[in-house]
Amino acid sequence: MSLCEKIAAALARHGLLLRGGFHPEAQEMALAEGESVGTVLLAGNAGPGMWEAFSAQMPAGVDPLDRWSGEVLGAVARQFGAEVALPSDGPPYRPFQQWAMRAEPVFPSPIGILIHPVYGLWHGYRGALLFERVLDLPDKDMSANPCDSCTARPCLTTCPVGAFSGRGYDLQACRRHLRSGAGDYCLDGSCLARQACPVGRDYAYGAGQAAFHMAAFV
Repeated sequence: MSLCEKIAAALARHGLLLRGGFHPEAQEMALAEGESVGTVLLAGNAGPGMWEAFSAQMPAGVDPLDRWSGEVLGAVARQFGAEVALPSDGPPYRPFQQWAMRAEPVFPSPIGILIHPVYGLWHGYRGALLFERVLDLPDKDMSANPCDSCTARPCLTTCPVGAFSGRGYDLQACRRHLRSGAGDYCLDGSCLARQACPVGRDYAYGAGQAAFHMAAFV
């Protein structure tokens, strides 16, 4: 079993996935002085797999998912001799979206969320394992952007307040709708624009997970 396979197995015990990796250039890292990184491995989730593990161990207090992710990834990092970077670390913040596009086939969707050819919009990145040494990595999947072949683009026309358009994302319109009482369906079942995407529907979050993420967003 390769090192990456061992790391993937360790992450899987917590409902997490190894979401690919890459060998970074210095300018990709926003490196601290004296920091040297030869390999970045991304850890994340797709579908409801993470929710069972997290909800059973959810720490009390603020930012429970960030704290749980830090504890889980910290233990995995110590096991394999890595450092951990979390999306919430900062400022300055690490460029996780750019890292993700380097590590696996994800692409900016019309509503801004990175889309995956299999998982659709139902995935996320919980953190990264940073190795000083250069690890052997499996070949990167070169699947195409599923949005390129989507002519209907229902994600842009489903939002009841038109928060998504070719001009970008109207954050304030979205928040006003969610806080008005008219947006309870979005709060309970996740963003309607996200739900409208035909890709990866088998990985859609369950009600508890969707409500958790929407509450955190609001």
